[in-house]
Amino acid sequence: MAERERSHSRPRGAVFVPRAQVMSGEDVRRAITRMAHEIAERNRGLQDVVLIGLQTGGVAIAERLAEALAEVEGATIPVGTLDVAFYRDDIGLRPVLPEAATDISFDLTRCTVVLVDDVLFTGRTIRAALNALSEYGRAQVVELAVMVDRGHRELPIRPDYVGKNLPTRRDEMVDVSDDGVALGALVGR
Repeated sequence: MAERERSHSRPRGAVFVPRAQVMSGEDVRRAITRMAHEIAERNRGLQDVVLIGLQTGGVAIAERLAEALAEVEGATIPVGTLDVAFYRDDIGLRPVLPEAATDISFDLTRCTVVLVDDVLFTGRTIRAALNALSEYGRAQVVELAVMVDRGHRELPIRPDYVGKNLPTRRDEMVDVSDDGVALGALVGR
């Protein structure tokens, strides 16, 4: 969960307390490079491929994936951001962050859209993202890339590209950053 989101979540202003680091910063870099190769291979290049990072945790990963894809394929691909707060079925239970904006300045029609997020949990954020995407054109294909798949799905959603499968308890939290991936809990201040 991104720092901005934590500061607005219950308990208000909670602090993430790590219990274990499960990926180092170097592990995250390697996972991004591997996922970039997988994206290029599956799509037979990057023709009509765009990345859409989900606010807030998926944006940084989408930008890093775009950099890795540029190194791998020598091509620059469009990167957008998507805030799905108003498309969620649990609006009111999660914070709506005014600084988390949508920025998709290109038409998605006939594109392969790779949605990018930091952690896949219940699948509700991805369902909301699929609903939101329809306002920006009819994508040819929508794929999903996540740094961590922690299980506990409530909807039939499965990622196409995964940095790490990390089985967790429902009450645990996963924090993804440039420094790595940590498992822990939110504790009120």
